[in-house]
Amino acid sequence: MDRRLTPSNGRVAHVSLRGQVEAECFVEGEPHRVIRPVADLLAKPDGGRDRQLLRGDGFRVLDLQGGMAFGFAQQDGYTGWMAAADLIAAPVAVETHRVNAAHSYGKSTPGLKAMGQITPLSLGTRLTALEITDGWARVAWSQDSAPQDLYVPSQHLVPIDRLDSDPVAVAEQLLGTPYLWGGDSSFGIDCSGLVQIALNSCGQTCPRDSDMQEALGTALPPGTPPQRGDLMFWKGHVAWVSDTDTILHANAHAMAVAYEPINQAVARIESQGDGLVIRHARLSSSV
Repeated sequence: MDRRLTPSNGRVAHVSLRGQVEAECFVEGEPHRVIRPVADLLAKPDGGRDRQLLRGDGFRVLDLQGGMAFGFAQQDGYTGWMAAADLIAAPVAVETHRVNAAHSYGKSTPGLKAMGQITPLSLGTRLTALEITDGWARVAWSQDSAPQDLYVPSQHLVPIDRLDSDPVAVAEQLLGTPYLWGGDSSFGIDCSGLVQIALNSCGQTCPRDSDMQEALGTALPPGTPPQRGDLMFWKGHVAWVSDTDTILHANAHAMAVAYEPINQAVARIESQGDGLVIRHARLSSSV
């Protein structure tokens, strides 16, 4: 079983795995939500970052050990360990809006010129707006079990059910974002994170890693002219097609989300020993 999608750590496993894996106990787990602007999900309690979750994302906790929580992301089932301090027990999602700007912020005081403590917010962050007045949304914010309200520019928010229609346009908002292995925010993102955040903004389900994303869409025969919204895959890498001649991808070559001519990218990636395109896929609205 793929450990990224198998919620079992040998000691505790999710009840859905009863009869499939060995564990000391099987549990339903407890729903939690992320309370930091960005939080790492690790392969092991002391391991490297597999991916990140944003404030408001759901995480089902199955086990607690030494300040670390084992479980899985509610959105896509991705399994791993998170710092327990990054989570709060929250059985019901009550978010009303999401950040639809590449970068935003919440501050402790309303008003354009009022001073206050700043909390950075990424594209895709889900928030609970209590009221919107004079261009500012007062949002509920809880961190370290200390509830408080923050104020977010309302122009940076959209109702949580208002979906984007062009995932490439969403990805283009993140041009220049630093490349970060396992990153999932506008503060740092990797190739598959860029695909997932864009599709999620359009209400389309998407797994997290590029090898999982290879199952998306319909594979096209070699030589098919690319069009905007296609995905191109290499071993361990994925890119959006921006137009017939250009891809948009988070990549270590530029160390950022950047455009690159398709022919140039194909030649460069092959020359560095990572092979040719292994899949060219066309998505549909039902991805």
